[in-house]
Amino acid sequence: MERVKIVLEKYKYDIKLKDLPRTGWVTWNVQRRRRESVAEHVYAAQMLAEAMYYAFSYDVDIYKVIFLLANHEIGEPKIGDFQPFEISREEKEKLEHAAVHELFQDFKQAKTIEDAFLEFDAGITKEAIFAYQCDKLECDLQAAIYDKEGCVDLNDLQVNSATENERVQELLNSGNSWSHMWIKYDIDRIPYDENFLSVLNYALENGI
Repeated sequence: MERVKIVLEKYKYDIKLKDLPRTGWVTWNVQRRRRESVAEHVYAAQMLAEAMYYAFSYDVDIYKVIFLLANHEIGEPKIGDFQPFEISREEKEKLEHAAVHELFQDFKQAKTIEDAFLEFDAGITKEAIFAYQCDKLECDLQAAIYDKEGCVDLNDLQVNSATENERVQELLNSGNSWSHMWIKYDIDRIPYDENFLSVLNYALENGI
């Protein structure tokens, strides 16, 4: 019975991601009947990983990549979903690592899950590097989709740490659309390899 309770408690915790909206879309006031949840982002990143793996024949363990992506947001039901503008990556990792360690210490496979979470954040193994790029590429492509659907009005935004970011303002003032700004901002800061860049550049030039 104790094992059953642990399974149900973990399930109840994990599915909170279904109802946790991606903060970036809230910040930019994406107008849509239903905005992407964190759970949907996790699924999309996993499917994108499959596509990138098979299209470009990456030398990675794709099953491990899927597992890393499945668990890379598990701290967010407890700490929330932060944008890079709101908190440093180091601060977010500190909060998430503490939350994950606390939450799963009674689960029999806690170490496996926690190790996967930490491996993703460390970004050292080839699977973690690949998974991280899939995580970020998914977000960039979703921004392009929302922009194509006309979900963002740059004249209808509240002032916040994202809209007032100096680099963001520079890109927008240079005539970039919202999604072009989003993608170019990420290209500046994320170490995408040439295959990921080719997908992003195609999205910039041709849309999705």
